[in-house]
Amino acid sequence: MKNFTFYNPTRLVFGKGSIARLGREIPASVSRIMVTFGGGSVRRNGVYEQVIEALKGRDVVEFWGIEPNPAVETLRKAVALGKEKGVDFLLAVGGGSVIDGTKLIAAGLKSERDLWDLVLSRRVTDTVPMGTVLTLPATGSEMNNGAVISRTETHEKLDFHCSYPVFSILDPEVTFSLPARQVACGLADTFVHIMEQYMTTPRQSRIMDEWAEGLLRTVIEIAPKIQADPKNYDLMADFMLSATMGLNGFITMGVTEDWVTHMIGHEITALNGITHGATLAMVLPGTLRVLREQKGDKLLQYGERVWGIRDGSREERIDRAIEKTEGFFRALGLSTRLGEEHVGEETIAEIERRFNERGYALGEAGNVTGAVARKILECCK
Repeated sequence: MKNFTFYNPTRLVFGKGSIARLGREIPASVSRIMVTFGGGSVRRNGVYEQVIEALKGRDVVEFWGIEPNPAVETLRKAVALGKEKGVDFLLAVGGGSVIDGTKLIAAGLKSERDLWDLVLSRRVTDTVPMGTVLTLPATGSEMNNGAVISRTETHEKLDFHCSYPVFSILDPEVTFSLPARQVACGLADTFVHIMEQYMTTPRQSRIMDEWAEGLLRTVIEIAPKIQADPKNYDLMADFMLSATMGLNGFITMGVTEDWVTHMIGHEITALNGITHGATLAMVLPGTLRVLREQKGDKLLQYGERVWGIRDGSREERIDRAIEKTEGFFRALGLSTRLGEEHVGEETIAEIERRFNERGYALGEAGNVTGAVARKILECCK
């Protein structure tokens, strides 16, 4: 196990009716709160009314319109409004995109630099405090310090790190009205987050392996049940908490990480506008196939412990583990091939160029360059 320092200060407030606790979670010393929203689904599912009721008597400014894959161009407007109104606390109400965008707003309110310069700096520590009300489980952004921001004018999508939310409120009931495709993409995102921290170097930590495998088995078990019964509180509670636990740092202590699939997926989204979770379903099987030799021992462990694959030769078991993974995404109703989403050679060439231009050497072995990214994408055609 590698040396590590673990820190996660986010307070989780979980359960039915927990939005009503907002007033107690935001310090009384806060003078003005900016509440950030996406496109308006919270008005239709009752979350907006719950939030406003919980903040009754507080000085509130609303900012609407943070889009999926939050655009820096939109977030600049939020920062300008926040500075004009003297905002000293932020509350993100939405899914990972709203939360990610609000993290950049929190950094921008404390800086005179352009927001994209902050993203390019990759890490910002001086931010306005923020909390979240999660409405779409997927990214884990409600309990980590990462964010992914898009720049529309250049078709870029990059990650950066800043401060953790002070608190996050998770009420599984708010997920009952989510469209089936959003749930499917959220399940895929959760699954791949776990895989990016697990499917790396074998025999690093029994604890991290068992924890990650338990989360993977949970997601696999609940996915078809959620499709059949999307308003089941206990199922959606497991989904919501799995998404949070999948990327809050708990399963990556002392182990190597990958993130190749995510970095390729981000580029597909930036260039083609495909939902993030859907890009991961297309890329992960290809990543496993191209890197099967270096990931072979872990693939065998994954196949046995997660999918129950114990018979056959080494190569046959690895093949079946990858096939099971692709089948899981298929069962969610997601595409697993680039051609199904009309992603072609132009995108592959541009991703290879960007990887090379940025000097990427990704993965647990640091060996995924632009050329390897191309091989992965060609394997996903």
